[in-house]
Amino acid sequence: MAFLKPKQIVFPPEEIESYEGIALYFHPDFIRNHSLGKSIQQYGFFSYDVSEALFLSAKEKEIIAGLFASIATELENNIDSFSQDVLVSQLELLLNYSNRFYSRQFITRKAVNNDIISSLDQLLNRYFEDGDSLKKGLPSVKYISTELKLSQRYLSDMMRSFTGLNTQQYIQNAIIEKAKEKLTTTNLSVSEIAYELGFEHSQSFSKLFKAKTSVSPVEFRQSFN
Repeated sequence: MAFLKPKQIVFPPEEIESYEGIALYFHPDFIRNHSLGKSIQQYGFFSYDVSEALFLSAKEKEIIAGLFASIATELENNIDSFSQDVLVSQLELLLNYSNRFYSRQFITRKAVNNDIISSLDQLLNRYFEDGDSLKKGLPSVKYISTELKLSQRYLSDMMRSFTGLNTQQYIQNAIIEKAKEKLTTTNLSVSEIAYELGFEHSQSFSKLFKAKTSVSPVEFRQSFN
C-alpha cells in the first residue's frame, strides 16, 4: 500500500498493464468538518515516498480488502444524511489499521532498519571528521534523509520505532557525544568546539549540551580534570 498527499507527483510504471489493485481518492473537503480532518496530519505515511510503501501480510491483506469492500458497498448505497459520516469512519479505520501495520513492518524489517541506522552513524561520523560541519553547519534532518535516500518522515518514524528518538533527537545526541570527545581530549575552548561542530553561536551549543547532560560544557570538562 502507498499513500499519496495532495500535489504529490507519482510516475506510473512503464508496463502499467501488468499492475492491478485499488485506488482510493478523496477530496480534503470531504473530511474537513470531521475530527479526521484535524487528526489526519498524525498519519505520517502520507509523507513517505512511494518506495517506502507498506508491505502487507496475507492476513493484513484480508483486513484491508474487507475495508475496501465495505467502502465500496457504502458508495453503492443511496446517499442519505449518514453516508458521509459512515464513509469518513471507514476511512479513519483504514488509516488506523495502516498505522498498526507500518509499526509491525518497522519491527519485522529489523535487519534492513539496522543497516539504515548503521549508515546514519557512519554518515554523521564522516560529517564531523571531514569538516563538513565547519562548511555547512549542523547536520540537518533533510541532509541526512537525502543522503540515505529516504523521506524525512519515514526516517524519523523508523528511528523512533527502533531507538525511541526521532531523527533530530538522534542527531543531537550524536553532536553531544562528539562534543564530549572534544571536551575531554582537546584543549579547544567551548566556543571553538561549538564552531567546529557547526554552531553559529556558542550559547546555542552550551544550551543544548546542558539540556542533554544537565551540566554545562565547562562543568563536564572540569569533571574529567
